[in-house]
Amino acid sequence: MSKPKNPRGTAYEELDFPAFEFPVVGKARYNYTAGWALGRFLAGLKEGKILGTVCKKCGRVFVPPRMYCSYCFREVDDWVEASPEGTIVTVVASYVEATRARAVEPKIVGVIKLDVPGYKFDDHFFPGLLHYICGATDEDVKSMRLFGARVRARFKPEQQRTGSITDIECFEVVRT
Repeated sequence: MSKPKNPRGTAYEELDFPAFEFPVVGKARYNYTAGWALGRFLAGLKEGKILGTVCKKCGRVFVPPRMYCSYCFREVDDWVEASPEGTIVTVVASYVEATRARAVEPKIVGVIKLDVPGYKFDDHFFPGLLHYICGATDEDVKSMRLFGARVRARFKPEQQRTGSITDIECFEVVRT
């Protein structure tokens, strides 16, 4: 396995880190480094691809990717590209914004079991993402219509992608 060609790093000295103020702890500065696996995953999103890693010993596929198999306790063997399509495993209507404010309209969020060509998965372990489901309502959640629905990732236009999970705007229902 080789290092990513462009790990998307910026020299520490060149960054202006945001400061957050918390009533109890005062000001705190945070810096999070993506690392090889997550860095390559994010670079893939910028290209419109959903990448993962695979352990050939146990056959597990990790999306988001990991560098080590948490079942075999060994380095993963390879990278795979997941399909932008998958199945909703579970879904919820959230009435809370990321800022913890009450949402005017609920955000529909689900766990998506992604398809990976050449691999089959059970209901307990699968490569997947937690993401927004667009075009769905809280009534779709309450009625359980979304459970098991097929969805497809809707990526932002290429020129707007930044190498973030938000490069996927949401997952659109393609059939229930």
